[in-house]
Amino acid sequence: MSNHRGKIAGLFICILLLASGFISLYTRRLRAVAFIKELRVPRESTPATTNDLDDKLNFGARPHVQTQTSWNAPIMWELMFDNNLYDRKHKEANTTVALTVFAVGRYLEAYLKTFLTSAEEHFMLGLPVTYFVFTDLPEQVPEITLAPQRNIIIVKVEKHTRWQDISMMRMKTISEVIDTVLQHKFTYVFCFDVDQIFKGRFGSEALGESVALLHAHYYKLPKYRFTYDRNPESKAYMTEGDYYYHAAIFGGTCEKVKALADYCYVNIMEDKLKNVEALWHDESHLNKYFWLNKPTKLLSPEYCWDEYISNTEDILVKRLVWAPKDYEKLRTR
Repeated sequence: MSNHRGKIAGLFICILLLASGFISLYTRRLRAVAFIKELRVPRESTPATTNDLDDKLNFGARPHVQTQTSWNAPIMWELMFDNNLYDRKHKEANTTVALTVFAVGRYLEAYLKTFLTSAEEHFMLGLPVTYFVFTDLPEQVPEITLAPQRNIIIVKVEKHTRWQDISMMRMKTISEVIDTVLQHKFTYVFCFDVDQIFKGRFGSEALGESVALLHAHYYKLPKYRFTYDRNPESKAYMTEGDYYYHAAIFGGTCEKVKALADYCYVNIMEDKLKNVEALWHDESHLNKYFWLNKPTKLLSPEYCWDEYISNTEDILVKRLVWAPKDYEKLRTR
């Protein structure tokens, strides 16, 4: 009898912990909504419908790399698409794009200006784009000369003590800004890490309902080498998968990106209640999400390349590259 009561008591405690965690989440969400409500866009500003041109792709243009998944999603490589066709159709459809980027702590000074100025040279040229910069130091965001139909909105966020928490908590913030602002104004949203530099066209061919990025270090490796989270205690736990996706870039419609962000954040919070942390933090949870919810478009490593990789035979265009890293100086411990 005492053992039975003990199990009931333990279950009751678990329920209380989960409830308190989600109440805390809801309270923080309300604070964030209050903070950015002045950015709210009226509901009558309904975004244009998404524009699917992927049936025009030339899947045979790159015979030495995989250009389509087993569920028929395209993997975008140079030579597969007509730049002008995509751009023209998206302009006709009045496509609008939001770009979110987090520049917290020393990352702002080290990377943000280069990220934004290079984006102005290469990201979604010819389309209306708004950069949403999330930072704990809004007064230090550099002034950038923007092209017509390009805007920047700066949103102050809390600075977490550990860089891992900064990385993981961005999912909560992305979900909140989609819910309160982006879904009323933008057709698509793309989420980027700030420590990257645009080097070539990153255009409308990358837009899609649910967009994932193949990790430059893993796209040619066998699946057993993929660094999924192998801890059964974590909600990110995986024993198999399709690809290894890089969390430095993901995107899609507001609805799909919010679903991804909500999934990752809820599972991160559930892990925290058990004092568990996934191997690669939000990236581990993102890989689990895309395993369960297949992306409709994959971006090849041409869209995010590490120049320390010596074998570049597959990379005809470097559209975005990793910026040099100095983690000892940049990351908050």
